[in-house]
Amino acid sequence: MKKMLLLLVVLVIGFGFVGCDQASVAADNISTGADNFEVLRKVVFYNGITDEYMYAIEGYCSIKQDNIDNQLEVTCKTGEDAYVKHYLYLSDNITYMVIQLETVNVDTYHYRFILRPNVLIPDIEVDLP
Repeated sequence: MKKMLLLLVVLVIGFGFVGCDQASVAADNISTGADNFEVLRKVVFYNGITDEYMYAIEGYCSIKQDNIDNQLEVTCKTGEDAYVKHYLYLSDNITYMVIQLETVNVDTYHYRFILRPNVLIPDIEVDLP
């Protein structure tokens, strides 16, 4: 029974690594770095009808596309504990590009896993009248 369980665990882990090429690992690690404000990016919005640039954001930014509200949420780190967040509506004629401005050193043999204990145990503020 133990051998069967061990074989099952090895097979599950083995199938988990199928398709894990270096490019996929590097891309995932760059995305993780960008979400932790470690990658310098430029986000450019442009109008596809007029062919004009409308807006650009440059800095250490994390992006998230909100398909429910059809908008792009761009959060940028501007200082030690300072952040700004932009909401940009996407329409049929407005699109965006994200350009990485600097190279990033990533490990193609290991995935990044970042655990922040302060997120698991949040600060609780009490506002007494």
